[in-house]
Amino acid sequence: MDFDMNLLKFDAHGLIPAIIQDVDSNEVLMMAYMNRESLQRTLETGRTWFWSRSRQELWNKGATSGHYQEVKEIRYDCDADSLLVRVVQTGAACHTGERTCFHNPVMTGEAGAPVSAGILKEVYDVIMSRKSEMPEGSYTTYLFTRGIDKICKKVGEEAAEVIIGAKNRNREEVIYEVGDLIYHLLVLLAEQGVDPEEVYRELAGRR
Repeated sequence: MDFDMNLLKFDAHGLIPAIIQDVDSNEVLMMAYMNRESLQRTLETGRTWFWSRSRQELWNKGATSGHYQEVKEIRYDCDADSLLVRVVQTGAACHTGERTCFHNPVMTGEAGAPVSAGILKEVYDVIMSRKSEMPEGSYTTYLFTRGIDKICKKVGEEAAEVIIGAKNRNREEVIYEVGDLIYHLLVLLAEQGVDPEEVYRELAGRR
C-alpha cells in the first residue's frame, strides 16, 4: 500500500520523531528521527531506517549489530507530527546493550505498582548473564552446572506444585508456584538457546 507522506508534518529539517515499541510487550524501546527517505526505505524493506542528525546520513538499525527491528505496524499521531513504529526486536535496542534505551530512571513507581510483562525479559536477561558469567553461589549457576536433566526435573517439579496449589484452591500458593515455574522455564529456554520473543511470536500466531 502506498502511503501519502504529505499527510505527515515533518519539521523544518525534514525530520519526524519515531517512537519504536515492541509489538508483543508494548515496551518502548527507543526514539529516533526519520526523514522521507528513511521512512520510505522502512516501508519498502520492512526494517527500520532512520536519519542520524550527528552523522547526517541514513542508517539501518541492526546493520552493524545484527539487532534488527522487523516492522509490524506504523501509525502517526493526531497532530501528524510523530510516528509510532511497532516492531519485533532482535537483541538489544540500545547501543549500550540494554534492552531499551529508556533504562535510566528519573522517578520510579511506588512499591506495589503494576509490573508489565517486560519483567519476563528482565529475568531472562539476568539468567543469560548468569549463564555467561557463572558466578559462584548462584542458584542459576547451579542449574546450568547440573545440566539439562536437572533443569527439566525442576520444571516438572514446579509444574506439579502449581497443580497442587490449584487443586487446593490456594491463590497465594498458585501465584508463588507459577512464579517458580516460569523462572525454571526461562532457565530451560536459556539452556536451549531460545529467546522468549520466539515463544511470544508463537503465541501471537495462535490468536
